[in-house]
Amino acid sequence: MTRNADPVQERVLSDILTQNSQTEYLRRFKLNGASDRDSFKSKLPVISYEDLQPEIQRIANGDRSAILSAHPISEFLTSSGTSAGERKLMPTIKEELDRRQLLYSLLMPVMNLYVPGLDKGKGLYFLFVKSETRTPGGLLARPVLTSYYKSEHFKTRPYDPYNVYTSPNEAILCPDSFQSMYTQMLCGLQDRHQVLRVGAVFASGLLRAIRFLQLNWRQLSQDIETGTLNQKVTDPSLRECMGKILKPDPELARFVRHECSKESWEGIITRIWPNTKYLDVIVTGAMAQYIPTLDYYSGGLPKACTMYASSECYFGLNLNPMCKPSEVSYTIMPNMAYFEFLPHDPNSAGFTRDSPPKLVDLVDVEIGKEYELVITTYAGLCRYRVGDILRVTGFHNSAPQFHFVRRKNVLLSIDSDKTDEAELQKAVENASRLLREFNTSVVEYTSYADTKTIPGHYVIYWELLVKDAANSPTDDVLKQCCLAMEESMNSVYRQGRVADNSIGPLEIRVVRNGTFEELMDYAISRGASINQYKVPRCVNFTPIMELLDSRVVSTHFSPALPHWTPERRR
Repeated sequence: MTRNADPVQERVLSDILTQNSQTEYLRRFKLNGASDRDSFKSKLPVISYEDLQPEIQRIANGDRSAILSAHPISEFLTSSGTSAGERKLMPTIKEELDRRQLLYSLLMPVMNLYVPGLDKGKGLYFLFVKSETRTPGGLLARPVLTSYYKSEHFKTRPYDPYNVYTSPNEAILCPDSFQSMYTQMLCGLQDRHQVLRVGAVFASGLLRAIRFLQLNWRQLSQDIETGTLNQKVTDPSLRECMGKILKPDPELARFVRHECSKESWEGIITRIWPNTKYLDVIVTGAMAQYIPTLDYYSGGLPKACTMYASSECYFGLNLNPMCKPSEVSYTIMPNMAYFEFLPHDPNSAGFTRDSPPKLVDLVDVEIGKEYELVITTYAGLCRYRVGDILRVTGFHNSAPQFHFVRRKNVLLSIDSDKTDEAELQKAVENASRLLREFNTSVVEYTSYADTKTIPGHYVIYWELLVKDAANSPTDDVLKQCCLAMEESMNSVYRQGRVADNSIGPLEIRVVRNGTFEELMDYAISRGASINQYKVPRCVNFTPIMELLDSRVVSTHFSPALPHWTPERRR
């Protein structure tokens, strides 16, 4: 596959264009059945989600004609990126599941080259389904992993000694996040000597599991001691399944109590699961902020980032999964989709319809350069900008390898949420309206994602101009400002707060007057130009954080959950 990357790519493009030749989308650009690269590149524009929104809305509303794909759209996969505050809907077709399954089937053979013996034990993976909804036309819309776990591919998978999980399917498929986590943790504790690897999709998910153990070990050890399941677990299929698994084990209960009641939780993962060889979590991109905490809890176990995928498409594998997180490179699998690359220049103003960009083919990218990924998929996305910035690090045969640099335009992220500068600005504006009756305004602000707390949360620093000290905003008003900011955030953020418990309450830290001038002085002392200095809207440089924190005069947390429902806003 990687040796013949270019011929494979040519065939993939030809297959996609031939299969979808009669779709409304390809006919609009007068491709007339052509399936060669030159016709494709000269006639089809490079697009973003907003360009496709009208077509996606028609499919969502029930139009079954061949708009984007000749195969019927089987469901929508909801991406963690948003458009107009709502999750993006990615069309998919049944056969994509086979393509994704193929990539999954390659993970363990690669892993086995580096960590032999994984067929001799189990994986403790914290896997969850998220809420799903139906579009007006009746199609399911749900996250890609929820779609996979609920598929027959997953539920009726054949026994594979390399892929035995401690969590039963009933626990993974339970929609209640507390009951699901509780039973998965209970099974993981029962099988503690068999566990060879511990994982979750994202680093943040694994840390939530550790936090869950900190909060619930007393009840868990009680269940282990007596062999009975906590009454808080009410799901009937889960109670039935756990009834067969749970056996009284007073010795294990004593062990859990002994380890979990210790003051320090350093190395807790290897203390409880002593045979763990590595952590299987994504720690690239925004997740890199969790590496120090993972090291603390695991005693520095290797962290394997095995694959690179999104709702739009599965892209590739890490062929050296035991490398350091900062060195992770993914090899793009040329059979997954047709890939093009838009050279990324952070300083350019972008491109217009009149000056279309020159895209580079998969095998023609250059080592050391950064590109934005552009894909054409079997499900009908054509020359679609994914928004991921990748740096080329090398080649495996003729297939390039990429380091994930970041998502484009993302300022703050805790879990799968992505907040950009415009959203943050809008949230600050909406919240600051509450200050008007106190004749107070927000002079300056910045932010950071605080991942020291579990779950992590957004911290917003505000410098206020209070005109009348006798009538300054109270703690309650500033708490309401926190909530107003949360109400302004996109649906992925609000779902993380309300349904997934993956994001903690937003915090506003009010700083002394003059703090942002000090920040500017500091930046200029380090060589910033006074004419071009802009207040950074997000900070993560330790000296700057220390300066801000030393000037805090009051802190305020959101007093309630923002509004969120699985239904999309119309």
